[in-house]
Amino acid sequence: MHTVTIIGSGNVGSHLAKAFHQAGYQILQIWSREYDHAESIANQVFAEPVNKLSLLYPTADVVVIAVADDALFDIALDLHMRDSLVLHTAGAVTMKVLQPISRRHGVLWSPQTFIRDAAMDYASLPFCLEGVNPTVEQQIRDLMEPISKHLYTINSQQRQWLHLAAVMVNNFGNAINAMAQDMLQQHHIPFEILHPLITMTAEKIKQGGLWQQQTGPARRQDQKTIDSQRQLLADNEKMLQLYDLLTEMIQDNTLQRKKRK
Repeated sequence: MHTVTIIGSGNVGSHLAKAFHQAGYQILQIWSREYDHAESIANQVFAEPVNKLSLLYPTADVVVIAVADDALFDIALDLHMRDSLVLHTAGAVTMKVLQPISRRHGVLWSPQTFIRDAAMDYASLPFCLEGVNPTVEQQIRDLMEPISKHLYTINSQQRQWLHLAAVMVNNFGNAINAMAQDMLQQHHIPFEILHPLITMTAEKIKQGGLWQQQTGPARRQDQKTIDSQRQLLADNEKMLQLYDLLTEMIQDNTLQRKKRK
């Protein structure tokens, strides 16, 4: 049975602690700069809370560092766990940052939004793995197989592109939905009217061929509708710029696809 220490008690750290605990691993310690934050998670997984790196046991089989990107670099300067498998969970940070900590190091990252107290089905989550060598990579895979079968070997460069794509589909997509919600609220229109459309759009994504699925006035070249909607956005410069950019991209792609036929 693996023994695991989690450094970080935020959204990712708290869920990974629960996932490892559910898989039957012993959680040794939960570290956070705020002791009460560490204690809150530690109590759920029968671990010891600590708020000083110097208090971490050097005997943990696995150490998972789930902190903000900038904090990761600071911790790498102060932590030394030469015999442990040390992993970080950052999508946009190379695993080289862990070299000073342990010779056995790698990355365990899931392109997923983690909400601290929300229940999650860990078995359905994708996890992207990278190890400093094939042996370490296999050790990470062995560690994660009791938790999820959706495991992908993704190198640092690929992970940067995947992280960018995740930002686009999640963060940017949510921002666009939020802007639409604000717009409708200003005109006293319930946003819930669009819930079925949002759900259908998400389901269609799973089918692939997203450009072929594109609909709407830009896809149909309905210039009168486009002009009318641009007028509605005339007083909101940023939203108009976004509308124009996305419309142009859809129209360009539609034209290119027609030329290839």
